[in-house]
Amino acid sequence: MARLLVLTRDGATALAFLALVALIAAKLNDRPDIRHRGAFHAADGDSLVLNGERMRLDGIDAPELSQTCERAGQDWACGRQAQYTLQQLVSDNSTQCGGNERDRYDRLLVTCRNDAGNINARMVASGMAVSYGSYRQEEGQARAQKLGLWAGRFDMPRDVRDQARHESSGLQRLIGEWTGW
Repeated sequence: MARLLVLTRDGATALAFLALVALIAAKLNDRPDIRHRGAFHAADGDSLVLNGERMRLDGIDAPELSQTCERAGQDWACGRQAQYTLQQLVSDNSTQCGGNERDRYDRLLVTCRNDAGNINARMVASGMAVSYGSYRQEEGQARAQKLGLWAGRFDMPRDVRDQARHESSGLQRLIGEWTGW
């Protein structure tokens, strides 16, 4: 009987200890959002700058700044248009962006809002960005209505970035072969 009491007490102590460790771990992982407010500058279709802080809109992917797309048989500067669209959405002082994670380029991953609503969602709904997981419904509507990028043909932004990396690495290989580096 005494042995059962000791085992029960030890088990309860171990369980309480594990609960405490889990609570501490959860609290350490619970970083508060970093919030910014003001008139932002759109660096491209999914990146912002405010007072030197670089941010990337979370859950979306916009065309690269130099990217072109095709609409009605004509090339158009979809990357520049995405930047312009985002700039129009974030240019007033009511814009607020917040997040607590950073990407591999040390940009704060943010969700932005203003008086008109969620800016990340609006970029996808306008067809000027694709969903990176979070805004699939908005992307489906833009695609169905043939808005923005969906009005013609375009390469996914991540494919354009991958191709640019591949081409630069090929050039580096060629230079290396010529120079012996």
